[in-house]
Amino acid sequence: MRDVPVLRTSGHAGAGMSEIAGHPGATAVVNESYSFACMRCGHGWEQSYEIEHHIDGDGREFVRYMVDGRVVPSPLSRPACANCDHHVVRIMRPGRVAATRDAAHRQHSTPPAGPVEAPAARTAQGPGEEHHWHLADLLHVFQRKAS
Repeated sequence: MRDVPVLRTSGHAGAGMSEIAGHPGATAVVNESYSFACMRCGHGWEQSYEIEHHIDGDGREFVRYMVDGRVVPSPLSRPACANCDHHVVRIMRPGRVAATRDAAHRQHSTPPAGPVEAPAARTAQGPGEEHHWHLADLLHVFQRKAS
């Protein structure tokens, strides 16, 4: 059986169980969620899967990915963008797309900050303090001396 990262579990452990209610033939059911981003068009989405663990007639383990009660291909094999059908898709941990959308929404809906207080200007220059340059101080090096 291929190792599948377990991100969220449903608590249905298959130890000693031949079937799990609602999942005929499954010895264990694990819930996993992923975030996806298309590298071609930028479309982002999230999907949750029920992964049913089964044992075939020869005693080998296999898994079935389910979405809304339908068997779907593994999202780890060759995901396709639902927007442009491109197969260069980045798979990330769950919540990444939602977090990015929330951040973008907050950026556009946050009102601008109120007035910002500027520090008071220095009036006297004591020993060891930085010299405040004026434009005339910088331009004097370009002036010609009369000969």
